[in-house]
Amino acid sequence: MSSSYGTMSRETSGWLTFAGILGIMLGIFNVIDGLIALFNDKWAVLTQGQLLIFDTTGWGWFLLILGVLQIVVGWGILSGQSWARWTGVVLAALVALLHLLLIFATPFWSLASIALCILVIYALIVPSAGAVG
Repeated sequence: MSSSYGTMSRETSGWLTFAGILGIMLGIFNVIDGLIALFNDKWAVLTQGQLLIFDTTGWGWFLLILGVLQIVVGWGILSGQSWARWTGVVLAALVALLHLLLIFATPFWSLASIALCILVIYALIVPSAGAVG
């Protein structure tokens, strides 16, 4: 008796499943970050004796929209959609650049998010086992 549970389709591999799940998780994190930035729209940072105050409403909307797109693309990756792979690479690169710009406000989370985005990009561009050879 054969089961299709253990087999992978031609478009799905372990790396793609990893990328899809991690993409959805990053999307959820970005939605939460976006909502926090919208509801708490003043951000204060102390640098070299200066107090800088930022209005994060624009960043909040941008993170919220990117997060929703990441969730949709993550589901697309998990369902084996070919458009979702390259869209996921582009979105992960955009989110990594965004967090590079936000590194002054949240250094630990920005570095963690950049690292996770790099993992997503790698998982999306690494060839599947069936494509090698």
